[in-house]
Amino acid sequence: MGIIRAVCISPEKGMRKKDVGEGLLIEGHGLANDAHAGPWHRQVSLLGMESIEKMRAMGLDVGPGDFAENLTTEGIDLTGLPLGTRLKIGSEAVGEVTQIGKECHTRCAIYYQAGDCVMPREGIFIRVLTGGKVKAGDPIEIIPQTEA
Repeated sequence: MGIIRAVCISPEKGMRKKDVGEGLLIEGHGLANDAHAGPWHRQVSLLGMESIEKMRAMGLDVGPGDFAENLTTEGIDLTGLPLGTRLKIGSEAVGEVTQIGKECHTRCAIYYQAGDCVMPREGIFIRVLTGGKVKAGDPIEIIPQTEA
């Protein structure tokens, strides 16, 4: 089990997200008030604090939301999750892993600063199966397949 470290949104695609501390995951849509929400397979993006720490070790001043992730997590191996894994987020929400990593068609500001970016390799995407409130400090855990 891990925890949610940050809940981040942005008004437009292609920009860093702002940590707003809490939000509402909407079934079949994504995170309320975020530009990436919509009826597709990449409704919500997740990135581990561990990945952000790798970039900090390279000398970058980065934090939650700087890689355009919606949920910054800690203590859960996101990239080790198979597609279809269900996650309980907070007390109500459930998401399903739909994509591991992504292809970057254009280089982001982080890439130009560091010569690398972790989101394409270590970020994951989910679709929201059950909505609910989510906030920093909430648990995030894998739902065993027998319960799914």
